[in-house]
Amino acid sequence: MKPAAEVIYFDNAATSWPKPPGVAAAMTDFLERVGANPGRSGHRLSIAAARIVFRTREQIAALFNLPDPTRVIFGANVTEALNLALHGLLKPGDHVITSGMEHNSVMRPLRALERRGVELTVVPCAGDGSLDAAQVAAAIRPHTVLVVLNHASNVCGTILPVAEVGEIVRARGLLLLVDAAQTAGALPIDMQAEKIDLLAFTGHKSLYGPTGTGGLALGERVDIRRLDSLKQGGTGSRSEREEQPEFLPDKYECGTPNVTGLAGLSAALDWLQERGVASLRAHEMALCERLLNGLQDIPGVTVYGPRAASRQTATVSFNLAGLQPSEVGLRLDEEFGILCRVGLHCAPAAHRTLGTFPTGTVRFGLGAFNTPEQVEAALRAVAALARGH
Repeated sequence: MKPAAEVIYFDNAATSWPKPPGVAAAMTDFLERVGANPGRSGHRLSIAAARIVFRTREQIAALFNLPDPTRVIFGANVTEALNLALHGLLKPGDHVITSGMEHNSVMRPLRALERRGVELTVVPCAGDGSLDAAQVAAAIRPHTVLVVLNHASNVCGTILPVAEVGEIVRARGLLLLVDAAQTAGALPIDMQAEKIDLLAFTGHKSLYGPTGTGGLALGERVDIRRLDSLKQGGTGSRSEREEQPEFLPDKYECGTPNVTGLAGLSAALDWLQERGVASLRAHEMALCERLLNGLQDIPGVTVYGPRAASRQTATVSFNLAGLQPSEVGLRLDEEFGILCRVGLHCAPAAHRTLGTFPTGTVRFGLGAFNTPEQVEAALRAVAALARGH
């Protein structure tokens, strides 16, 4: 196995790595100097822990242009956030619309709700993963409650027309839930301008924070009386009552939070703000364009998705003629030290849309710490495999 310093890490679409230097330092600092439980005690260390949590809440709210930080609900990851939104909002007899490019973090909760009487429409996407917003409008019914879309595909990076759908949804008085797993930190997101009502995010991808962090941002149009909580328990507030508090964020947050992780996420958000989302986006677009152009010049390589850096994130899926994705991924790792993801990427619906089901693809997920030299090395490796070497 190659040392970490010698590998090329192209699995940022799953989890970004490495993290900014301040992330580990902030987590260590919390464990060594604070370590207490926020909101459960009145002593100075408990207050210090609560300040870390609230500062992170404020940073997330500012990043997504959400005026009220208490409407940022923290959880373990984007999957938990999506489950909170979907199971909390949808009731039997409701109708929900989604796309043919969704991750199983959306599709599995929706299929479970469908078995309980929720009606589901999956709007088909084009072969490159793109979505026509007019088809979403055409799918709306009198009892439609919610539209849920990923902001960008985790398989091939295709960016969906969230703002355009937001206009449609808002005009019809519905709610829009966006799965921003692939875009939070990678693309500028303005919940108010794009008319996003609920935004599910995770900390461990393009926010460059640790695993085990994420949450759900609730726009002002979301009535928390309609959004049921997934779990109930201790909050440190209204402890004289045996019912869950009805105010934010306590209605949806209970038990001891991952303050260690949120300390790391806060440091990552500081780094992200200093670098700037637009600057990081430009860097990743340049890498993506170089990768796309190079892959399409290699005989036997098929690239999926828009094949245009401006229309996708820096996530690129491809296959090599005559080789299974699993073999390509193994050889890239063992022979060239290139770490990537292969298979279905927990998104069978997207692969059916792209025509790559059931074998899937090889996925390169580029990030802030990748370089043009790494992209060129990867292109040489793929070319060598294509030649049969």
